[in-house]
Amino acid sequence: MKAKAVITVTGKDSVGIIARVSTLCTEYNANIVDITQSVLSEYFAMIMLVQIDQLTIPFAEFADKLAAAGREQGLDIRAMHEDIFNTMHHI
Repeated sequence: MKAKAVITVTGKDSVGIIARVSTLCTEYNANIVDITQSVLSEYFAMIMLVQIDQLTIPFAEFADKLAAAGREQGLDIRAMHEDIFNTMHHI
């Protein structure tokens, strides 16, 4: 079974958000499996599911790099390992 992570992105809409996050995923060899995004008024929201078993850096470092990139753009970008996500949402 391939390891996955859930990436969420929220903030004010601007051109290139998907491209910036996708570029970071590519840079660290995270494969985008699924993506959904929407714009509500001027607000952007996106959820990505990515395979992380071939990451070129540790997952925690990948999550930190995404968060830092988000801060630079005024966005909130979070990455959560699928196991933790599933545990949090299991009743």
